[in-house]
Amino acid sequence: MYKWVIVGGGVQGITMATFLLRKKKITTSELAIVDPYSEPLEKWKHYTSSISMPYLRSPVVHHIDVETFSLQAFVKRKTYDWNTAFYGRFKRPSLQVFNEYCEHIIEDLLLKNAWIQGRVRGANRMEGGWSVQLDNGQEILGENLILAIGISEQPSWPEWAEVLKNESYNSVYHIFDSDLPSFEHLKRPFTIVGGGITSVHLALKLSTLFPNDVTLFKRHSFRLHDFDSDPAWLGPKNQLPFRKLESYKERREKIIGARHKGSVPRDLHIKLLHRIQRGELSVVDGSAERAIVSNGQILIHDDQDNLIHQTGTLLLATGFKPTLPGREWLTPMIHKHHLKCAECGYPIVSKSLQWGPNLYVIGALAELEMGPIARNISGARQAAERIVSSL
Repeated sequence: MYKWVIVGGGVQGITMATFLLRKKKITTSELAIVDPYSEPLEKWKHYTSSISMPYLRSPVVHHIDVETFSLQAFVKRKTYDWNTAFYGRFKRPSLQVFNEYCEHIIEDLLLKNAWIQGRVRGANRMEGGWSVQLDNGQEILGENLILAIGISEQPSWPEWAEVLKNESYNSVYHIFDSDLPSFEHLKRPFTIVGGGITSVHLALKLSTLFPNDVTLFKRHSFRLHDFDSDPAWLGPKNQLPFRKLESYKERREKIIGARHKGSVPRDLHIKLLHRIQRGELSVVDGSAERAIVSNGQILIHDDQDNLIHQTGTLLLATGFKPTLPGREWLTPMIHKHHLKCAECGYPIVSKSLQWGPNLYVIGALAELEMGPIARNISGARQAAERIVSSL
């Protein structure tokens, strides 16, 4: 039996594992990290590669290790060019540097030795801990269980796009589809649906590869914010009033209101404007109601049935559904073990993020306690610190 089992090997799960090991709560041999993918951070790397994100949105002090300035120290040791390793006044790390740094941590802590590839289909309380069942029939036993699953496996599809997908499956894709073909094999021109940071990264990437063959189709004007929520949420200024809210419905409303959904950092917006001015990229404002394929072209109509755009392939950059992740196996677990949930379906947990006996959550599942930063790297660090400090 392991001392700790972490379900989820993305940024949240790896941060949690790092804190447990760095704080000497366990050894690597006492840890199991269960994830559907073959290695740590695989999905993170796939998603960020899909849109060719050059720099993270978060600053240099937000990373997966315990020491605040660990990433900066790593860059100095490796003698990277400081000017390309970080961007702007917040010292946002380049994706390449961040990923190499994460690989260094993973190797240093031997986290791949704790890796168990498999998809969870259930978890049950047992005497002395938890039993986690995988879809391959394997059973993992642990004294403590941490759920570090996120919403990244539930891409959000507008209703009109789902209808189009059913009628013409090779016309529309979500940029985070696991089976997204290579762009070279898709029909041009491309239209990217969405107005947030993902759509802009993708537009910059594709307009470099296929100039004059890319349109950004969005419903609203660009929302310019450096971060996806106010930096005051990182500290007591916003966190203390949030924790004083006894109503979880009010907490959910606060979270929704605090997130700069569909927003873009200013520097990225400037790059986009330059690309538009050079004529390599187009932007169309409109709200789609339905889309059909006619003569090999996708025709998009508004709610008055006016034709507002036509294209060769639609690429959705419409984010993820905010519904409870892991619903298929979490719901039976919630009912069986009488785990508390709010109206929105998310866990009600203690200040130490404990959901039940020897059961903890981090990431999206912890957001009713951690607030809007829960899903971010900064939220992972704060949540991991809370959990290890309570042990």
